[in-house]
Amino acid sequence: MRRLAALAAPLVMLAVSACATARGPQEFAARAWVTSGDRSQMLGEQTPLPFTTEGSPDRPVIAVDVTQRFQRMVGFGAAITDASAWLIQTRMSATQRDALMRELFGRDNEALGFSFARVTIGASDFSLDHYSLADVADPSLRSFSTRRMEEFVFPTVRQALAVNPDLAIMATPWSAPGWMKTTGSMIQGELKLEFYATYADYLRRYILAAAAHGVPTDYLSIQNEPDFEPDSYPGMRWGPDGRAMFIGDDLGPLLRAEGIETKILDWDHNWDQPEQPLTVLSDPDARAFVAGVAWHCYAGDVAAQIRVHEAHPDVAVFFTECSGGEWASDFSDSFSWMMKNLIIGSTNGWARGVLMWNLALDETHGPHAGGCGDCRGVVTIDSRTGAVRRNQEYYAFGHASRFVLPGAERVGLTLPDGLRGVAFRNPDGERVLIVLNEDSAPVSFRIQDGRWQTAADLPPKSAATYVWRSQSGDVSDYAIPPARPT
Repeated sequence: MRRLAALAAPLVMLAVSACATARGPQEFAARAWVTSGDRSQMLGEQTPLPFTTEGSPDRPVIAVDVTQRFQRMVGFGAAITDASAWLIQTRMSATQRDALMRELFGRDNEALGFSFARVTIGASDFSLDHYSLADVADPSLRSFSTRRMEEFVFPTVRQALAVNPDLAIMATPWSAPGWMKTTGSMIQGELKLEFYATYADYLRRYILAAAAHGVPTDYLSIQNEPDFEPDSYPGMRWGPDGRAMFIGDDLGPLLRAEGIETKILDWDHNWDQPEQPLTVLSDPDARAFVAGVAWHCYAGDVAAQIRVHEAHPDVAVFFTECSGGEWASDFSDSFSWMMKNLIIGSTNGWARGVLMWNLALDETHGPHAGGCGDCRGVVTIDSRTGAVRRNQEYYAFGHASRFVLPGAERVGLTLPDGLRGVAFRNPDGERVLIVLNEDSAPVSFRIQDGRWQTAADLPPKSAATYVWRSQSGDVSDYAIPPARPT
């Protein structure tokens, strides 16, 4: 009997293999998740869409072309501001906090999978009060301390890193210590030339101190919104010539001499002044140290990212701040705007990372110390109960962050009129397609990947993410060139 069973086993395995091969094309399908403007579907998974080699000629085509490779992604996420960290650490129970951090930064089940985050070096408007890391006027920086960040921010970042060890961290100061500035205050003013070297050392000390507390600094922008001097919270005007001098003569050489690999980003401000980062990049000393240009959403158009990229294709692009708020309270409109401009627009504009502003705020849009009084976080935490409300930012970013993995490459995509979209190829070959239908009517289309096609329908005022693996692999469907260096 054992001999008969042994002889039969290969035949059974051969039969199973043949059946699997025969039904393979029928099992090859795209999974789909939809969020609709009427909120009837909120990142809701749909019935899988089977691929075949025969199309539906009556439907327009969305064609994904993985032979066209563009930028490699760092990821999507939000800022762990003082306000966000304080709420998470003090207004949630340990159980609530752990569940939220797993949901926002994890990769399991329905987690959002954030892989990029931003912290403020010292205070911003979303802090409990205004502080720097060296409030005592002393060029030797003997008073330098990250104590305030060690209370809430660093523990929150460490917990995020424990959930997602691949999390990339960007750090940004809102102001130099007041005694280094023309106003003598963290509010308004400019950095005095005599303190350029001191301020470079201040930023160096931050990078090293944060690392000692388990918080890496993968990217550093030298100033948040350097063409704006807010009158109620820390800020600092810093023109492009001064920034170029500081990066080229002070900060860049200092970090290099110390062997610090943190990448320097310029601008970190709105789309309306591309000439500012272009001026910095035209300075050869600064250009040697500028790894990327960072952008905000509050003025101008996302096309500015493309203009600067085309002038300097070897300089990375990042989108690093946009906030939702009660000025855009309608879910459908603000969700569509974020999908169009941030998730789709900025990545088609070469962004490797995309960040919202506050990760979390409370039911009164705070806490904050000046500045925006009606901003909205990705989530709202009830400061009395720790309960979490997921906002339109959560769902817009979830359409990308949950599915587009770090290291994914943006790939070629052609779309019919009336639809917007972006496509990626994950490191394991999986395809991710994000499509937005801004129209008030439903749309039907075909998704084409090489010789494979599937039919899809998208409700009005909605977005969908489609995920699939090529049935026969990249090699048989495409001639893939080597990945471009990043």
